[in-house]
Amino acid sequence: MISIRQRKGVKPTEVPEDYAAQEANVKLENKLPSGGTSRRLWKLLSFMVGGTIALCIGLLTSVYLATLHENDLWFSNIKEVEREISFRTECGLYYSYYKQMLQAPTLMQGFHGLIYDNKTESMRTINLLQRMNIYQEVFLSILYRVLPIQKYLEPVYFYIYTLFGLQAIYVTALYITSWLLSGTWLSGLLAAFWYVTNRIDTTRVEFTIPLRENWALPFFAIQIAAITYFLRPNLQPLSERLTLLAIFVSTFLFSLTWQFNQFMMLMQALVLFTLDSLDMLPAAKATWLYGIQMTGLLLVCILQFFNSMILGSLLISFNLSVLIARKLQKNLKTGSFLNRLGKLLLHLFAVLCLTLFLNNIIKKILNLKSDEHIFKFLKAKFGFGATRDFDANLYLCEEAFGLLPFNTFGRLSDTLLFYAYIFVLSITVMAALAVAFHNLSDSANQQSMGQMGKCTIILKPETAYNLIHTILFGFLALSTMRMKYLWTSHMCVFASFGLCSPEIWELLLKLIHLYNPKRICIMRYSVPILILLYLCYKFWPGMMDELSELREFYDPDTVELMNWINSNTPRKAVFAGSMQLLAGVKLCTGRTLTNHPHYEDNSLRERTKAVYQIYAKRSPEDVHALLRSFGADYVILEDSICYERRHQRGCRLRDLLDIANGHMMDGPGENDPDLKLAGHPRFCEEIKRNLPPYTAYFTRVFQNKTFHVYKLSRNK
Repeated sequence: MISIRQRKGVKPTEVPEDYAAQEANVKLENKLPSGGTSRRLWKLLSFMVGGTIALCIGLLTSVYLATLHENDLWFSNIKEVEREISFRTECGLYYSYYKQMLQAPTLMQGFHGLIYDNKTESMRTINLLQRMNIYQEVFLSILYRVLPIQKYLEPVYFYIYTLFGLQAIYVTALYITSWLLSGTWLSGLLAAFWYVTNRIDTTRVEFTIPLRENWALPFFAIQIAAITYFLRPNLQPLSERLTLLAIFVSTFLFSLTWQFNQFMMLMQALVLFTLDSLDMLPAAKATWLYGIQMTGLLLVCILQFFNSMILGSLLISFNLSVLIARKLQKNLKTGSFLNRLGKLLLHLFAVLCLTLFLNNIIKKILNLKSDEHIFKFLKAKFGFGATRDFDANLYLCEEAFGLLPFNTFGRLSDTLLFYAYIFVLSITVMAALAVAFHNLSDSANQQSMGQMGKCTIILKPETAYNLIHTILFGFLALSTMRMKYLWTSHMCVFASFGLCSPEIWELLLKLIHLYNPKRICIMRYSVPILILLYLCYKFWPGMMDELSELREFYDPDTVELMNWINSNTPRKAVFAGSMQLLAGVKLCTGRTLTNHPHYEDNSLRERTKAVYQIYAKRSPEDVHALLRSFGADYVILEDSICYERRHQRGCRLRDLLDIANGHMMDGPGENDPDLKLAGHPRFCEEIKRNLPPYTAYFTRVFQNKTFHVYKLSRNK
């Protein structure tokens, strides 16, 4: 439906201080400028240079991505309706609320329109601020109104430049995290270079600008950087308090801007739980982080008018269970190895049971069904029984929710990222296993944080955190392709840290009996510099070619449809159709919808399945009755769905509907024995023949090569 064609003629944080063990390994560096004052000046100069590079590389990445977006669509030259159509599927829905707020006569009327919205779902009044994560659109619309920029900057550019600006913050946060872990800004530079050269697998912001994850991930990266600094030992009280504030603010903003925040933070909570159980980070700091997660999420819950999906999240139940179980098992971290291992297994079992119990109780009290489609999808995805559930199959058949394609690793290997990542991961995993075994074996003697610090000196708490973080998010990415952006960006951080880390090189050189402080210094600087030179040599020409390639947005059929709707239908007309298309209808025309792509509501999922019967084998009477029950005046049929060939048999939308309705699928191939022949032909095909049973209920009022619009009769 949408295509691209060639144009016709046309503040960083403080540099981490070296640990006592690290100082011995980098003695050569400290001798470069002799004397304590000279060393302080050298560190200050290094901090200033590293900080300047961090800001510059972030801004350059932002400009690079914005230029790619402009070159790909010729965004500055196309019409407003084409710009809006370029915000595909749910992106268009979110942007429509920014547009709605700007078009409201006053801010209060704009807020009232969002809180009492009756255009997003026909015949229903919903609170959009409760249902969706759109506070960012509200904030931007207010900012655009109050700043004196209306004469110089169009609203759409203010919006997209904000998102590309967040990419600068994102890359800077990745840079700082790697710098904090390794002790040198060279590591951050390598992480940023890897992020850019692996752009296909690290971000999709240039073609899905308003997507919620593009708002949320920069704050997630800031949170990881702050946690990395917070887990360092011997922080000054003021530094610790400021870091906790940074963690809280970034956690809150991350939670506020993405509906899947609870699942990502659950992974983080599992990281903390693992490290706390193995004595690899201080229990007090883990407790602080559990508390910040819950506080941030509950504050978002209040702002979203007590959204029940947040209250019923697994994260709240898990964090409460961990804190309760820890109180009940006071002697968890004492005893012999076998005794300690038994206690850990019991602790794990207690936390798991308590989490499921609390979550089940909360959901029953709240009568919560908003997220049940996610658990149905996970159950079917991991082989716990086949399902004919329409919603679960809709996810299972989407490529974005499938396994990570194998060719991803080929692309990551071309930049040497994957090789470096596996190298660093292997060494740190071996170190973590050794430390975990040592802690469990010697737990009877560990009565103070000072002693624990000695046991974990070969794997610092912040390194251990980032190790388990990258492993868990790696499993998430491997199982669900859409989540790869959480892993690949952190992969850049982790791999670059390892290549610049004196601890990693010390471990390796000791293993092969070549240990020497001078060799460590040489390796931690020469290897990253060589990789940076390789990346510049191999990818710089391609990036320049990419920036010089000029294309333009081209989707005349959708533009024609939107223009027709604006010119030929009443402002209060209600439209039915596919979720993806209706998001564009709302943005471009402001008409009322029967359904939309924000799928986190049980009644909306049921409504969407009913509307989608236009692509099933149903009688015209049934389809008309269903559509009129939602107040639909017009229905839009898409040939790309009715005659779909993108998916294989069994995953086409019409097949999913047939299976859910108990009907046999079209075309050659097997069907389940209990499926039956449908009593009616497929509606979207048969209606085009203009037979009397169909013309009695539906009148075609618009058609082009892609879309067919029918007006529903009201007297039936």
